[in-house]
Amino acid sequence: MKTLLATLLLLLPTLMLAADPVKHVKADEAAKIITDGKVAVIDVRTPDEFKEGHIKGAKNIDIMSKDFEAQLAKLDKTQPTLVHCQAGGRSTRALPVFEKLGFTHLIHLDDGFGGWEAAGKPVVK
Repeated sequence: MKTLLATLLLLLPTLMLAADPVKHVKADEAAKIITDGKVAVIDVRTPDEFKEGHIKGAKNIDIMSKDFEAQLAKLDKTQPTLVHCQAGGRSTRALPVFEKLGFTHLIHLDDGFGGWEAAGKPVVK
């Protein structure tokens, strides 16, 4: 029994990662995914941040807006969806909302828009 428990405790982190419905990517991989098409890009920064620069084709849905969840609920939950903010904090906080609403294919840009810019990826202003 102790051996089984020890084995399960060792496997728990792996099982938790396997259960994570979110694919975590950096700018280079995100750019490839966007170029391949058929992905919705959701920018959860403020409208002012979005106006200063954003990823081409991105839809701005501010995580701080009162109707954030309602706006997300209108989106196609089966379409691959790449989520980002400026550095990864707000978009990480948004992921459970996407999951709660039933999004089935989430991709998180871990370093956010700042990482995108730092990698020299194209920006719309």
